[in-house]
Amino acid sequence: MSHENAILSLQQQRLLLEIEFNTEREAYRRQTEAIGLQRKVKRGDAWYPIRGGRTYYNSLNQLVVEVFRTADTDIEHNFEYGRPVCFFRISDEGGNAKVSYFKQTCTVSYADGDRMVVIVPDSGTAAEIANGDRLGVQLFFDETSYRLMFEALDRTMKARGNRLAYLRDLFYSHATAQTFTFQPVRFPWLNPTQERAVNEVLRAKDVAVVHGPPGTGKTTTLVEAISETLRRESQVLVCAQSNMAVDWISEQLTDRGINVLRIGNPTRVNDKMLSFTYERRFEAHPDYPQLWSIRKAIREVRAQRKRGDNYHQKMDRLQARATELELRIQSQLFGEARVIASTLTGTANRLLDGQKYATLFIDEAAQALEAACWIAIRKATRVVLAGDHCQLPPTVKSIAALKGGLATTLMERIVANKPEVVTLLRVQYRMNEHIMRFSSDYFYHGQVESAPQIKYRGILDYDIPITWLDTSDLDSHEEFVGETFGRVNKAEAALTVDTLERYLLKIGKQRVTDERIDVGVISPYRAQVQHLRRLIGKRDTLKPFRQLISVNTVDGFQGQERDIILISLVRANSEGQIGFLRDLRRMNVAITRARMKLIILGDAGTLTRHPFYRRLFDYVKSLEE
Repeated sequence: MSHENAILSLQQQRLLLEIEFNTEREAYRRQTEAIGLQRKVKRGDAWYPIRGGRTYYNSLNQLVVEVFRTADTDIEHNFEYGRPVCFFRISDEGGNAKVSYFKQTCTVSYADGDRMVVIVPDSGTAAEIANGDRLGVQLFFDETSYRLMFEALDRTMKARGNRLAYLRDLFYSHATAQTFTFQPVRFPWLNPTQERAVNEVLRAKDVAVVHGPPGTGKTTTLVEAISETLRRESQVLVCAQSNMAVDWISEQLTDRGINVLRIGNPTRVNDKMLSFTYERRFEAHPDYPQLWSIRKAIREVRAQRKRGDNYHQKMDRLQARATELELRIQSQLFGEARVIASTLTGTANRLLDGQKYATLFIDEAAQALEAACWIAIRKATRVVLAGDHCQLPPTVKSIAALKGGLATTLMERIVANKPEVVTLLRVQYRMNEHIMRFSSDYFYHGQVESAPQIKYRGILDYDIPITWLDTSDLDSHEEFVGETFGRVNKAEAALTVDTLERYLLKIGKQRVTDERIDVGVISPYRAQVQHLRRLIGKRDTLKPFRQLISVNTVDGFQGQERDIILISLVRANSEGQIGFLRDLRRMNVAITRARMKLIILGDAGTLTRHPFYRRLFDYVKSLEE
């Protein structure tokens, strides 16, 4: 029966994915009109205006052009490796701004703060970008990722009599996953649940799940499991949904002295992160200068195009030599690497064609669409998933696809069908007991405990670790702002900045800077985040602490922690409408970022009509008694 279940469920997912694909494509199409441009810049989905930089061939022989953004440099952007972009020009037509798009789609090779390197299809496009004025660049609808997910679902549904078919039927049934039997390995530096998780990973023949609530050392456990697996296997594949998560785990593994080969470019472009990318290693190979000169010769022969009798022979000879060198460098780099790291969609890279791995590790598995997981699973014999399905879910834009269950992840499915393969990490090392307790009780059946050494951590004596400042007496109200239609609550934002300033001055400037006490200011609404950034930027008293304060959305704080966290919830209306604050997993992330002090600012009258916020509000008030 499991076989039919699996196929039906995957067919259902394919339909939902098509709905999502069409919704996103349609939204993208609607936004290409001129009015949407300013909104896209504010959202970080476009740069305008830009200045072209140099044009060159990179080590993978792709023609690339550098571009720099020259305005709105304080806005965090969403450009990263592998994302498709298109360039546009703005011209005046009778006083109206007209946007005209370039025909070719380009791809981001990497993006830093205000500099981006883009792979372009031909030298004509490169010249236009390098020399054009009034140019901009924006994210393009990412059709490739969808195509890869559709292909993966089709391949998984069609699979018969192979490992992929076996894993598919297993994940969709209650059949027992197979295990090896051996004595547990001891890891004295891990706590008992972490140690158990590593052993469960080693024992799993088919699948294991490491469920890591906030602060429980999921990454530490995963790194240990990977390094222990490498004592039994020569190479493993490590993936995650986002480039950022791949960077994070790659960095931890590299620090352990493990040779990581990163397919694709990191989101934070620094030497440490770049040093393990395929591109950088390829360039550093001793045979590379020779390959470079052959490629240069190929371009020169092409440019001269004297199609004489020996043009083709010359070309064939040079190209054969170039290919031979490329393959030699490639096989050496892959031969030396112990971990191949990439995003889930990145595993479709032609560099990995035909490669098979005994073990695939998927980190942040609760944030990945199931279809994306199947892209990587076909390369593996067994799968280890790590994440927390009580934190951020995958992003799904279409309401219909969401209601149909597209956001249900493979990890959730396996947790529901096979509780025996799940290990819950139960000791957290981040938060004061009071900050953690609410999340543990509400989301994890009270099973998460605090490590004794951090249970009572705090900054000021006799301080209550969590406070809720009720903004209902403030005459605070939410409003839509500008063309971005984001929600802001200006009175609440002002109170947030005042509260932050007071708290830091109470600790004392000297102590904050000496101990580098860091602060995160979180709001679920992007417009409020930008408003808060502006307010903090203008406040002179906060200048000395500028390096220690970060302001971002909940998603922007995924996987991070700070000593002090302030959350501005924004919503304030007479109907008790709270919009996407109803996504409680997002709130779980927000309230568990704080190590020692959590300050929530929100209109209790609006929020506490929802049972979750009522419980949270009552819990915080009970601490003050």
